[in-house]
Amino acid sequence: MKPTPINKALQTILAYHQQTKHHFQRYASGHDGLDWKNQPKPFRTFEDCTELELPLLIQPANALYNDLYQAEKISSRALSLKSVAQLLELSLGISAWKQYDNTRWALRCNPSSGNLHPTESYIITENCEGISDGVHHYVSRDHILEKRCQFKHEKSLLPDNSFLVGLSSIHWREAWKYGERAFRYCQLDAGHAISSIRYAAAVSGWQAHLLTSASDADIETILGINREADFAAAEREHADVMLLIMTESTTQSTKSSDTLLSLKKLANRAGNSQWYGQANTLSQHHLDDWPVIADAALACIKPETDEQIWQAPVFPEPVLKPGSGKAASTIIKQRRSAQGFDVSEQLFAEPLLTEKALYRMLDLTLPRQATPPWDAISWEPRIHLLIFIHRVEGLESGLYLFLRNDEIKMKFKASLKQDLEWLKPDDCPEHLQLFRLAAGDAREAAKTLSCHQDIASDGALSFGVLAEYQSKLINKPWVYRQLFWEAGILGQVLYLEAESAGLRGTGIGCYFDDAVHELMGLNKNDDTLQSLYHFTIGKALKDNRIQTLPSYAHLQRSNSG
Repeated sequence: MKPTPINKALQTILAYHQQTKHHFQRYASGHDGLDWKNQPKPFRTFEDCTELELPLLIQPANALYNDLYQAEKISSRALSLKSVAQLLELSLGISAWKQYDNTRWALRCNPSSGNLHPTESYIITENCEGISDGVHHYVSRDHILEKRCQFKHEKSLLPDNSFLVGLSSIHWREAWKYGERAFRYCQLDAGHAISSIRYAAAVSGWQAHLLTSASDADIETILGINREADFAAAEREHADVMLLIMTESTTQSTKSSDTLLSLKKLANRAGNSQWYGQANTLSQHHLDDWPVIADAALACIKPETDEQIWQAPVFPEPVLKPGSGKAASTIIKQRRSAQGFDVSEQLFAEPLLTEKALYRMLDLTLPRQATPPWDAISWEPRIHLLIFIHRVEGLESGLYLFLRNDEIKMKFKASLKQDLEWLKPDDCPEHLQLFRLAAGDAREAAKTLSCHQDIASDGALSFGVLAEYQSKLINKPWVYRQLFWEAGILGQVLYLEAESAGLRGTGIGCYFDDAVHELMGLNKNDDTLQSLYHFTIGKALKDNRIQTLPSYAHLQRSNSG
């Protein structure tokens, strides 16, 4: 598709965001009821492709969760079929199956809005032991690679000991349930997938970097998702991102310039190679494809750009090691989204989290060099956290603000209402920009703003994810997608940290956008900041009616070693 002119594209995406806000008086447009007969199939497959079975990780990987943030403690694994299989299983693979009566559904390591998983994944390999050179689609259900494209034997274009992971979105998966707001959720899911891939790479001692200069057109060509004949009546996929996975560390400046050139050559090679497979159709009928989503996607098409590499500041080591000595792969695979929190009388009277544990969580949302997941992206932080603290030992209940960029404080102060406290907690580490805005019971506010959902008020705390907004989109409307990616990356940090602390997190996509802004005193027409996501952490309730089954018990595979 031809990109929309910049000014018109910006107007389109700003209008989309306004149109798809939830309000107290009305919700964003969606379906009156779910069309269960046409619920999208949970897995995209390509018929008539050669399938490569991947070995499974039977035992937890050696790396401890604590060590993911200290790269020197994890030795780099050699690039091979086994090590690539481990990365895919720990990032995009099945983590468990759930069953209630005769209904069974899969959970994955990468979370998704409504467990709908619009994100599709591909790997592009050259000179990888056990995997042929070309483009392969990953099917998490069966833990297999479908060979979509076979490269001819020519000079390698990728750096030594590296491969690519490409992500795309099927917007219909989310639109089937969530209507016009689905484009937002697809971008959030892409962010969670980026973060999941970076963490899984760290388990093997590898690096993972987002190729932010690449154009959507080149990504589409490499992944083969622009091939009309291969999709026919099947739902189309839209380019999200391409990540370079490297077994050895490299400088971002070298990586950016050299790899972009290789990527363009790779697109040319893919365009002239042999392709295989026909995409399956996920739903026979679409009651409403929501044209506003197509308009937003068109407005956000990214051209090739010359991106400036932002250098992350030097921060002290994280303020507290997590209490869990579990393997990283165990924490990753046990991640779940809580459906409700325990509010029993005795439990509800006790704090669920200590202030030091919270400080560690916040610390790990800060970008650090060579530290996952933030070293996967090359832009400065644009996302900040509004925090509703309910039950954190050592901190008074109330409304707090955490800034992930020191330079933004004065801008926030100028934009928010003037009677806020801006009080930093006494024991808060100096480098953490955490401020109490107002003291008091914030439970009702958190619940109300999260579409009246109890889960936002029943835990230890909940978050509103705030983005520096319109100023970041000027001349770059595709940054709209990146803002949601960053929010999703941050959400994955909170998910894993909650598990490490013995609690559970849940992402919340339903919230009253402008009401969140009004709470802080932002003018209704002020686009300086926008709320993009909510998140909550607490003590999960267990539903004993639902059975949990092993992730790949239905497959008979050997240990990946």
